[in-house]
Amino acid sequence: MSEGTKRHSGALVIGGGPAGLMAAQELSAAGHPVLLAEAKPSIGRKLLMAGKSGLNLTMQEPAQAFLAAYAEAAPVLAPMLQDFGPAEVAQWARDLGQPVFTGSTGRVFPEAMKASPLLRAWLARLAAQGVEMRTRWRCTGSDGACWLFDTPEGERHVAREATVLALGGASWSRLGSDGAWAPWLAARGVALSPFAPANAGLAVDWSGHMDKVMGAPLKNLAFRAGDAVTRGEAVISRRGLEGGGIYAISRAVREGAVLTLDLLPDLATEEVARRLARPRGKASLGNHLRKALRLDPAKLALLMEFGGPLPRETPALAALVKRLPVRHAGLRPLDEAISTAGGVAFAALDEGLMLRDLSGVFCAGEMLDWEAPTGGYLLTACLATGRRAGRAAARYLDGAGGSG
Repeated sequence: MSEGTKRHSGALVIGGGPAGLMAAQELSAAGHPVLLAEAKPSIGRKLLMAGKSGLNLTMQEPAQAFLAAYAEAAPVLAPMLQDFGPAEVAQWARDLGQPVFTGSTGRVFPEAMKASPLLRAWLARLAAQGVEMRTRWRCTGSDGACWLFDTPEGERHVAREATVLALGGASWSRLGSDGAWAPWLAARGVALSPFAPANAGLAVDWSGHMDKVMGAPLKNLAFRAGDAVTRGEAVISRRGLEGGGIYAISRAVREGAVLTLDLLPDLATEEVARRLARPRGKASLGNHLRKALRLDPAKLALLMEFGGPLPRETPALAALVKRLPVRHAGLRPLDEAISTAGGVAFAALDEGLMLRDLSGVFCAGEMLDWEAPTGGYLLTACLATGRRAGRAAARYLDGAGGSG
Protein backbone atom coordinates (compact mmCIF):
# COMPACT_ATOMS: atom_id res chain seq x y z
CA MET A 1 0.00 0.00 0.00
CA SER A 2 1.13 3.55 -0.54
CA GLU A 3 0.13 7.10 0.16
CA GLY A 4 1.27 7.82 -3.33
CA THR A 5 3.82 10.42 -4.32
CA LYS A 6 1.67 13.46 -3.53
CA ARG A 7 3.23 15.53 -0.77
CA HIS A 8 0.89 15.98 2.15
CA SER A 9 0.97 19.16 4.17
CA GLY A 10 2.80 19.03 7.48
CA ALA A 11 5.90 17.26 8.69
CA LEU A 12 7.28 13.79 9.11
CA VAL A 13 9.60 13.08 12.04
CA ILE A 14 11.52 9.82 11.81
CA GLY A 15 12.83 8.62 15.15
CA GLY A 16 11.15 8.61 18.54
CA GLY A 17 14.09 9.49 20.76
CA PRO A 18 14.63 12.80 22.58
CA ALA A 19 15.66 14.73 19.45
CA GLY A 20 12.72 13.47 17.40
CA LEU A 21 10.22 14.08 20.18
CA MET A 22 11.50 17.61 20.67
CA ALA A 23 11.27 18.31 16.93
CA ALA A 24 7.70 16.98 16.93
CA GLN A 25 6.90 19.16 19.94
CA GLU A 26 8.11 22.32 18.21
CA LEU A 27 6.44 21.55 14.88
CA SER A 28 3.08 20.73 16.43
CA ALA A 29 3.26 23.73 18.77
CA ALA A 30 3.69 25.88 15.65
CA GLY A 31 0.41 24.49 14.31
CA HIS A 32 1.72 21.97 11.79
CA PRO A 33 0.39 18.39 11.45
CA VAL A 34 3.09 15.93 12.48
CA LEU A 35 3.48 12.22 11.83
CA LEU A 36 6.16 10.64 14.03
CA ALA A 37 7.46 7.23 12.95
CA GLU A 38 9.46 4.99 15.29
CA ALA A 39 11.03 1.67 14.29
CA LYS A 40 10.70 0.01 17.69
CA PRO A 41 7.49 -1.21 19.37
CA SER A 42 7.60 1.72 21.81
CA ILE A 43 8.92 5.26 21.87
CA GLY A 44 11.86 6.58 23.86
CA ARG A 45 13.59 3.28 24.59
CA LYS A 46 17.10 4.71 24.90
CA LEU A 47 15.79 7.48 27.15
CA LEU A 48 14.23 4.87 29.41
CA MET A 49 17.48 2.90 29.49
CA ALA A 50 19.40 6.06 30.39
CA GLY A 51 17.03 6.57 33.31
CA LYS A 52 17.61 3.14 34.84
CA SER A 53 20.39 4.48 37.05
CA GLY A 54 18.89 7.95 37.42
CA LEU A 55 18.01 10.17 34.47
CA ASN A 56 20.79 12.73 34.15
CA LEU A 57 19.02 15.53 32.27
CA THR A 58 21.78 18.12 32.05
CA MET A 59 24.77 19.64 33.84
CA GLN A 60 24.63 22.87 35.83
CA GLU A 61 27.97 24.66 35.41
CA PRO A 62 29.34 27.88 33.87
CA ALA A 63 28.41 28.23 30.20
CA GLN A 64 32.02 28.21 29.00
CA ALA A 65 32.79 24.96 30.81
CA PHE A 66 29.55 23.42 29.55
CA LEU A 67 30.33 24.26 25.92
CA ALA A 68 33.90 22.99 26.26
CA ALA A 69 32.53 19.47 26.75
CA TYR A 70 31.56 19.42 23.06
CA ALA A 71 35.15 20.03 21.89
CA GLU A 72 35.40 20.98 18.21
CA ALA A 73 31.61 20.86 17.75
CA ALA A 74 31.12 23.59 20.37
CA PRO A 75 31.13 26.56 17.94
CA VAL A 76 28.37 24.98 15.84
CA LEU A 77 26.31 23.78 18.79
CA ALA A 78 26.76 26.97 20.83
CA PRO A 79 23.77 28.92 19.39
CA MET A 80 21.48 25.92 19.93
CA LEU A 81 22.72 25.34 23.48
CA GLN A 82 22.41 29.03 24.28
CA ASP A 83 18.77 28.86 23.20
CA PHE A 84 18.11 25.61 25.03
CA GLY A 85 20.77 24.87 27.59
CA PRO A 86 20.81 23.54 31.15
CA ALA A 87 18.40 26.12 32.60
CA GLU A 88 15.91 25.59 29.77
CA VAL A 89 16.14 21.80 30.03
CA ALA A 90 15.39 21.99 33.75
CA GLN A 91 12.41 24.28 33.15
CA TRP A 92 11.13 22.03 30.36
CA ALA A 93 11.13 19.10 32.79
CA ARG A 94 9.29 21.16 35.39
CA ASP A 95 6.71 22.17 32.79
CA LEU A 96 6.08 18.45 32.27
CA GLY A 97 5.34 18.12 35.98
CA GLN A 98 8.79 16.74 36.85
CA PRO A 99 10.62 18.76 39.53
CA VAL A 100 14.40 18.55 39.34
CA PHE A 101 17.35 18.79 41.70
CA THR A 102 21.05 19.42 41.23
CA GLY A 103 23.53 16.96 42.73
CA SER A 104 26.87 17.80 44.31
CA THR A 105 28.68 17.36 40.98
CA GLY A 106 26.33 19.70 39.12
CA ARG A 107 24.35 16.94 37.45
CA VAL A 108 20.64 17.66 37.20
CA PHE A 109 18.07 14.90 37.75
CA PRO A 110 14.28 14.69 38.00
CA GLU A 111 13.25 14.18 41.60
CA ALA A 112 11.63 10.89 40.56
CA MET A 113 15.09 9.81 39.25
CA LYS A 114 13.33 7.83 36.53
CA ALA A 115 12.69 8.57 32.87
CA SER A 116 9.26 6.93 32.67
CA PRO A 117 7.19 9.69 34.40
CA LEU A 118 8.78 12.37 32.24
CA LEU A 119 8.34 10.35 29.05
CA ARG A 120 4.67 9.65 29.82
CA ALA A 121 4.01 13.33 30.43
CA TRP A 122 5.87 14.28 27.25
CA LEU A 123 3.96 11.82 25.08
CA ALA A 124 0.70 13.06 26.59
CA ARG A 125 1.65 16.62 25.65
CA LEU A 126 2.47 15.58 22.09
CA ALA A 127 -0.81 13.70 21.76
CA ALA A 128 -2.69 16.75 23.03
CA GLN A 129 -0.91 18.84 20.39
CA GLY A 130 -2.13 16.45 17.72
CA VAL A 131 1.07 14.54 16.94
CA GLU A 132 0.23 11.26 15.21
CA MET A 133 2.61 8.52 16.36
CA ARG A 134 3.33 5.23 14.65
CA THR A 135 5.50 2.47 16.11
CA ARG A 136 7.07 -0.51 14.34
CA TRP A 137 7.54 1.77 11.34
CA ARG A 138 11.12 1.17 10.22
CA CYS A 139 12.44 3.60 7.64
CA THR A 140 14.32 1.90 4.82
CA GLY A 141 15.28 5.00 2.87
CA SER A 142 13.81 7.26 0.26
CA ASP A 143 12.99 6.91 -3.41
CA GLY A 144 13.41 10.65 -3.87
CA ALA A 145 9.71 11.42 -3.66
CA CYS A 146 8.70 9.43 -0.58
CA TRP A 147 10.16 7.98 2.57
CA LEU A 148 9.82 4.21 2.63
CA PHE A 149 8.78 2.25 5.70
CA ASP A 150 8.42 -1.40 6.63
CA THR A 151 5.37 -1.60 8.88
CA PRO A 152 3.18 -4.39 10.34
CA GLU A 153 0.66 -3.56 7.61
CA GLY A 154 3.20 -3.77 4.82
CA GLU A 155 5.28 -1.18 2.99
CA ARG A 156 4.28 2.46 3.35
CA HIS A 157 5.39 5.37 1.18
CA VAL A 158 5.11 8.69 2.99
CA ALA A 159 5.63 12.15 1.51
CA ARG A 160 5.56 15.33 3.58
CA GLU A 161 6.62 18.88 2.86
CA ALA A 162 9.25 18.72 5.60
CA THR A 163 11.03 15.79 7.24
CA VAL A 164 13.13 15.72 10.40
CA LEU A 165 15.49 12.78 10.66
CA ALA A 166 16.33 11.90 14.27
CA LEU A 167 17.56 8.35 13.79
CA GLY A 168 20.25 8.21 16.46
CA GLY A 169 23.86 7.12 16.16
CA ALA A 170 25.16 3.59 15.75
CA SER A 171 25.25 2.17 19.26
CA TRP A 172 22.69 0.16 21.21
CA SER A 173 21.00 -1.18 18.08
CA ARG A 174 18.50 -3.13 20.17
CA LEU A 175 17.15 0.21 21.35
CA GLY A 176 16.88 1.59 17.82
CA SER A 177 20.20 3.33 17.12
CA ASP A 178 21.83 1.10 14.54
CA GLY A 179 23.23 3.57 11.98
CA ALA A 180 21.36 1.82 9.17
CA TRP A 181 20.46 5.21 7.76
CA ALA A 182 24.06 6.07 6.85
CA PRO A 183 24.26 4.17 3.52
CA TRP A 184 21.10 5.65 2.12
CA LEU A 185 22.00 9.20 3.11
CA ALA A 186 25.48 8.69 1.66
CA ALA A 187 23.86 7.49 -1.57
CA ARG A 188 22.05 10.82 -1.73
CA GLY A 189 25.37 12.64 -1.53
CA VAL A 190 25.23 13.64 2.15
CA ALA A 191 28.69 14.05 3.69
CA LEU A 192 29.23 11.67 6.61
CA SER A 193 32.02 11.12 9.10
CA PRO A 194 32.77 7.48 10.01
CA PHE A 195 31.14 6.14 13.16
CA ALA A 196 33.33 5.46 16.19
CA PRO A 197 32.53 4.45 19.79
CA ALA A 198 32.24 7.24 22.35
CA ASN A 199 31.72 6.91 26.09
CA ALA A 200 32.76 3.30 25.75
CA GLY A 201 34.27 0.73 28.06
CA LEU A 202 37.76 -0.64 27.66
CA ALA A 203 38.48 -4.17 26.42
CA VAL A 204 41.01 -6.00 28.63
CA ASP A 205 42.16 -9.60 28.40
CA TRP A 206 42.57 -10.30 32.10
CA SER A 207 44.83 -12.94 33.54
CA GLY A 208 43.37 -15.58 35.84
CA HIS A 209 44.48 -13.87 39.04
CA MET A 210 41.88 -11.13 38.40
CA ASP A 211 39.00 -13.60 38.89
CA LYS A 212 38.83 -12.79 42.60
CA VAL A 213 37.98 -9.12 41.93
CA MET A 214 35.58 -9.50 39.00
CA GLY A 215 32.69 -7.08 39.45
CA ALA A 216 34.58 -5.04 42.02
CA PRO A 217 34.16 -1.27 41.95
CA LEU A 218 37.16 1.01 41.60
CA LYS A 219 36.67 4.25 43.50
CA ASN A 220 38.67 7.45 43.67
CA LEU A 221 40.97 6.97 40.69
CA ALA A 222 42.48 9.45 38.27
CA PHE A 223 42.54 8.45 34.61
CA ARG A 224 45.04 10.01 32.22
CA ALA A 225 45.16 9.60 28.43
CA GLY A 226 47.14 12.21 26.56
CA ASP A 227 45.91 15.63 27.67
CA ALA A 228 42.71 14.18 29.11
CA VAL A 229 42.75 13.75 32.88
CA THR A 230 39.70 12.96 34.98
CA ARG A 231 38.76 11.72 38.42
CA GLY A 232 36.12 9.03 38.52
CA GLU A 233 35.12 5.47 39.14
CA ALA A 234 35.12 2.23 37.18
CA VAL A 235 34.14 -1.40 37.50
CA ILE A 236 36.26 -4.47 36.74
CA SER A 237 34.19 -6.66 34.45
CA ARG A 238 34.85 -9.84 32.51
CA ARG A 239 35.07 -7.74 29.37
CA GLY A 240 37.42 -5.10 30.76
CA LEU A 241 36.94 -1.78 32.54
CA GLU A 242 33.68 0.12 32.46
CA GLY A 243 32.26 3.18 34.16
CA GLY A 244 32.25 6.96 34.16
CA GLY A 245 35.98 7.38 34.67
CA ILE A 246 36.76 5.28 31.60
CA TYR A 247 34.00 6.85 29.49
CA ALA A 248 35.37 10.33 30.13
CA ILE A 249 38.75 9.54 28.53
CA SER A 250 37.53 7.07 25.89
CA ARG A 251 37.98 9.57 23.07
CA ALA A 252 41.66 10.06 23.87
CA VAL A 253 42.13 6.29 24.09
CA ARG A 254 40.33 5.84 20.78
CA GLU A 255 42.72 8.32 19.21
CA GLY A 256 45.76 6.38 20.42
CA ALA A 257 46.77 8.01 23.71
CA VAL A 258 48.39 5.80 26.34
CA LEU A 259 46.10 5.24 29.32
CA THR A 260 47.51 5.37 32.84
CA LEU A 261 45.83 5.16 36.24
CA ASP A 262 46.66 7.10 39.37
CA LEU A 263 45.63 4.73 42.12
CA LEU A 264 46.06 7.36 44.85
CA PRO A 265 45.19 10.74 43.31
CA ASP A 266 45.01 12.48 46.70
CA LEU A 267 48.65 11.70 47.51
CA ALA A 268 51.74 13.19 45.86
CA THR A 269 54.34 10.77 44.53
CA GLU A 270 56.70 11.83 47.30
CA GLU A 271 54.15 10.93 49.97
CA VAL A 272 53.53 7.55 48.37
CA ALA A 273 57.29 6.92 48.39
CA ARG A 274 57.57 8.01 52.03
CA ARG A 275 54.88 5.55 53.08
CA LEU A 276 56.41 2.75 51.04
CA ALA A 277 59.79 3.38 52.67
CA ARG A 278 58.47 2.33 56.07
CA PRO A 279 60.03 -0.93 57.32
CA ARG A 280 57.90 -3.87 56.27
CA GLY A 281 59.52 -6.58 58.33
CA LYS A 282 58.47 -10.03 57.22
CA ALA A 283 55.34 -8.81 55.41
CA SER A 284 55.02 -9.73 51.75
CA LEU A 285 55.19 -6.90 49.22
CA GLY A 286 51.48 -7.23 48.63
CA ASN A 287 50.65 -6.92 52.33
CA HIS A 288 53.07 -4.03 52.66
CA LEU A 289 51.32 -2.19 49.80
CA ARG A 290 47.95 -2.87 51.34
CA LYS A 291 48.93 -1.62 54.80
CA ALA A 292 51.23 1.26 53.87
CA LEU A 293 49.02 2.68 51.11
CA ARG A 294 45.64 1.29 52.17
CA LEU A 295 45.10 -0.13 48.72
CA ASP A 296 41.89 -2.13 48.53
CA PRO A 297 41.93 -5.58 46.88
CA ALA A 298 40.72 -4.25 43.51
CA LYS A 299 43.41 -1.57 43.25
CA LEU A 300 46.08 -3.96 44.48
CA ALA A 301 45.01 -6.51 41.86
CA LEU A 302 45.25 -3.87 39.12
CA LEU A 303 48.73 -2.90 40.29
CA MET A 304 49.85 -6.54 40.13
CA GLU A 305 48.09 -7.11 36.77
CA PHE A 306 49.54 -4.14 34.91
CA GLY A 307 52.72 -3.48 36.91
CA GLY A 308 54.07 -6.93 37.63
CA PRO A 309 56.68 -7.95 38.31
CA LEU A 310 56.66 -4.97 40.67
CA PRO A 311 59.89 -3.01 41.06
CA ARG A 312 61.61 -3.37 44.43
CA GLU A 313 63.03 0.15 44.45
CA THR A 314 60.78 2.51 46.37
CA PRO A 315 60.90 5.48 43.92
CA ALA A 316 60.05 3.27 40.95
CA LEU A 317 57.22 1.56 42.83
CA ALA A 318 55.78 4.89 43.97
CA ALA A 319 55.91 6.18 40.40
CA LEU A 320 54.07 3.06 39.22
CA VAL A 321 51.30 3.52 41.78
CA LYS A 322 50.83 7.09 40.54
CA ARG A 323 51.05 6.30 36.84
CA LEU A 324 50.12 2.71 36.16
CA PRO A 325 50.05 1.92 32.40
CA VAL A 326 46.99 -0.06 31.32
CA ARG A 327 47.40 -2.84 28.76
CA HIS A 328 44.21 -3.15 26.78
CA ALA A 329 42.73 -4.10 23.41
CA GLY A 330 41.06 -0.77 22.69
CA LEU A 331 37.51 0.32 23.28
CA ARG A 332 34.62 -2.10 23.44
CA PRO A 333 32.67 -2.57 20.16
CA LEU A 334 30.62 0.27 18.72
CA ASP A 335 27.26 -1.27 19.56
CA GLU A 336 28.18 -1.41 23.26
CA ALA A 337 29.12 2.27 23.46
CA ILE A 338 26.83 4.70 25.24
CA SER A 339 27.08 7.07 22.27
CA THR A 340 28.89 7.44 18.98
CA ALA A 341 31.16 9.89 17.25
CA GLY A 342 30.68 10.47 13.54
CA GLY A 343 27.55 10.90 11.49
CA VAL A 344 26.18 13.73 9.35
CA ALA A 345 28.85 16.39 8.91
CA PHE A 346 27.85 19.89 9.99
CA ALA A 347 29.17 21.18 6.65
CA ALA A 348 26.28 19.32 5.00
CA LEU A 349 23.73 21.32 7.03
CA ASP A 350 22.60 24.92 7.16
CA GLU A 351 22.08 26.88 10.39
CA GLY A 352 18.62 25.36 10.79
CA LEU A 353 20.06 21.83 10.42
CA MET A 354 18.51 21.36 6.98
CA LEU A 355 20.57 19.31 4.54
CA ARG A 356 21.97 21.69 1.96
CA ASP A 357 21.46 19.22 -0.87
CA LEU A 358 18.04 17.89 0.24
CA SER A 359 15.63 20.76 0.63
CA GLY A 360 13.08 20.23 3.39
CA VAL A 361 15.06 17.46 5.11
CA PHE A 362 16.47 18.25 8.56
CA CYS A 363 18.71 16.23 10.91
CA ALA A 364 18.99 16.25 14.69
CA GLY A 365 20.37 14.42 17.69
CA GLU A 366 23.09 11.78 17.74
CA MET A 367 23.02 11.23 14.00
CA LEU A 368 24.96 14.50 13.75
CA ASP A 369 28.76 14.44 13.96
CA TRP A 370 29.39 15.52 17.54
CA GLU A 371 30.28 13.78 20.76
CA ALA A 372 30.36 14.70 24.43
CA PRO A 373 30.97 12.94 27.73
CA THR A 374 28.22 11.57 29.90
CA GLY A 375 26.91 13.90 32.59
CA GLY A 376 23.86 15.41 30.90
CA TYR A 377 25.71 16.79 27.89
CA LEU A 378 24.40 14.13 25.50
CA LEU A 379 20.73 14.57 26.34
CA THR A 380 20.94 18.37 26.40
CA ALA A 381 22.43 18.53 22.90
CA CYS A 382 19.89 16.03 21.57
CA LEU A 383 17.07 18.20 22.90
CA ALA A 384 18.68 21.42 21.67
CA THR A 385 19.31 20.13 18.14
CA GLY A 386 15.83 18.61 17.99
CA ARG A 387 14.37 21.96 18.99
CA ARG A 388 16.45 23.81 16.40
CA ALA A 389 15.48 21.38 13.61
CA GLY A 390 11.81 21.41 14.61
CA ARG A 391 11.60 25.19 14.67
CA ALA A 392 13.51 25.52 11.41
CA ALA A 393 11.22 22.95 9.76
CA ALA A 394 8.19 24.91 11.00
CA ARG A 395 9.56 28.08 9.38
CA TYR A 396 10.22 26.13 6.20
CA LEU A 397 6.60 24.98 6.17
CA ASP A 398 5.46 28.53 6.77
CA GLY A 399 7.07 29.44 3.47
CA ALA A 400 10.09 31.26 4.83
CA GLY A 401 12.09 30.06 1.86
CA GLY A 402 14.75 28.49 4.00
CA SER A 403 15.32 27.08 7.46
CA GLY A 404 17.81 29.41 9.09
